[in-house]
Amino acid sequence: MSRLTVAEVYEHVRGVCFKNGPPGKVGAETEWLVVDRRDPRAHVAVDRVRAVVDGAGPLPGRSTVTYEPGGQLELSTPPFSGLMDLHAALSRDLACVRERLAADGLELAGRGVDPVRSPRFQADHPRYGCMRDYFRHGGFESAGLAMMCSTASVQVCLDIGADPADTLRRWRLAHALGPVLVAAFANSPLRAGRRTGLRSTRQAIWNALDPCRTLPVLDEGEETADPRDAWARYALDAPVMLMRPRPGSADGWTGAPGMTFRQWLDKGEPDLEDLTYHLSTLFPPVRPRGWLELRMIDALPVPYWPVPVAVATALLEDPQATRTAEDAARPVAGRWAAAARDALADPALALAARRCFAAALEALPRLGAADLVPLVAGYARRYVDRGRCPADDLDPSTPVLTPRRNRRGAADHHRRA
Repeated sequence: MSRLTVAEVYEHVRGVCFKNGPPGKVGAETEWLVVDRRDPRAHVAVDRVRAVVDGAGPLPGRSTVTYEPGGQLELSTPPFSGLMDLHAALSRDLACVRERLAADGLELAGRGVDPVRSPRFQADHPRYGCMRDYFRHGGFESAGLAMMCSTASVQVCLDIGADPADTLRRWRLAHALGPVLVAAFANSPLRAGRRTGLRSTRQAIWNALDPCRTLPVLDEGEETADPRDAWARYALDAPVMLMRPRPGSADGWTGAPGMTFRQWLDKGEPDLEDLTYHLSTLFPPVRPRGWLELRMIDALPVPYWPVPVAVATALLEDPQATRTAEDAARPVAGRWAAAARDALADPALALAARRCFAAALEALPRLGAADLVPLVAGYARRYVDRGRCPADDLDPSTPVLTPRRNRRGAADHHRRA
């Protein structure tokens, strides 16, 4: 393959990462901690999980199953033409995975951070070994290991936009909504069995990582900047995390080579495949991949994982909801740290979340997803309307993976709002 130039990086970003087309597609990725029912504090070997889940064959809804370095299980859907098709397919696949795991005494836990177990690195692919080395060399070893091995999220994937103007609008709104989504779905107040003082410890872990690859691409004061150029600059200026083996070379994977991608280009070495791989090692909360990938939402338990997918989709896809969301999110745009720390205890974030949820509830029937209204409305009554989030459900004196019990013995997250 021919070696890249800076101009070709910009061309790739414009033609691939920001490829325009008619909006309407939606996808989701749900990550889960895997727990042994007999001993929730014990680590579960990823080989055991893989044998149970993958050994039973493909899933009926066509979700892909992958595993994170700490053994977290991820279900990734293909793109669907509407929320209800996605919900039906992912619900089937999730039920199938849970059934397979239950037969071996395992279950999925929807938490943004493992509240009890310390990080245990279980990956065997050299990519993850290089990633671990990169964070270690950069002074981010603790946060890097926690991110790879102890965090889980719900990621929402939406179309990039019909044209450059639509792309700019969706790009700006996705970034402005980020703190609202962090706050409304914060679900990780515990780590290593102790309160962290944060509602979303997962988001705080990401905030503590290498800022060149994890901070938002859109900075304050850059609202009118072309997002394609902003992403190209972000990628060029980010340090190279790892280098893949070169064809015909005896050298293996190389971690933390000590240069930015721009500096690597100056050496005349990287090709298009190197750029594609480099882009996969950048983790901003809104990542362009030919679609917008929203990466800021904590993992949630059954039955609530569809709520952030429905809310984010409604706010970006429905024109009326979009106008409300733009107005509601503008005052809290950029408040990532406050969202992680205080969630909806912050009055400004609480107000923005209430307005966004109300707009989403009105929009869902217009998007053909009226069947999701009761679930989203129930979540709003239980949490958003009360200035609360799932993190507020966890009993600080009982740091376990299972939900807190009320006086009648029913799990809190199954009570009616």
